[in-house]
Amino acid sequence: MKIQYLSTLALASILSLGMAAGCSNPCAAKTPPTGSTAIEVTTDPCAGKANPCAAKADPCAGKANPCASKSRSVGGPLAAELQGKPVLVDVFAEWCSACKNIAPTLAELEQDYQGKVHFVVLDMTNNATVAEAEAKAEQLGLSQFLAETKAQTGTLTIIDPATGTILEQHRNNPDKSAYTRVLDSALAQN
Repeated sequence: MKIQYLSTLALASILSLGMAAGCSNPCAAKTPPTGSTAIEVTTDPCAGKANPCAAKADPCAGKANPCASKSRSVGGPLAAELQGKPVLVDVFAEWCSACKNIAPTLAELEQDYQGKVHFVVLDMTNNATVAEAEAKAEQLGLSQFLAETKAQTGTLTIIDPATGTILEQHRNNPDKSAYTRVLDSALAQN
């Protein structure tokens, strides 16, 4: 897992350097090395050329949350015991650094929405907890959801229990307002 992470990080760094090099201005004035004589250029080789990166658009603009776009539904309505309140599902593992990062936010949400929101934890820590989580997911109507997200620990998902619609889904997002906005809206509709 660490090797894959480091490989991904290295690749991202290499690509970032390539992008920076591709966006550098090839026509920028260059200072001749010390001790050399500057050659006078009678025509500007960059005259009339635009900065190649000036018009580049934000590649992420207008794109939806990639986690939420995989499945906008958990496969149908949730179990009767979860009806009447929004459901916040935490895909958790003890070894997960993202889970540790969002733990304070989750604790605040549990305190702020106690009795108003159903909190469900699906623990992916080891084989025994995964088996328990799969049984719990089946009982609650979350089997399809768990099958799609079990490898995405550190994911918090807000679900409308009546329809099974995913209202919001974030992975490793400690921004409490990202959740309160959706929870407050869902509670106002009930």
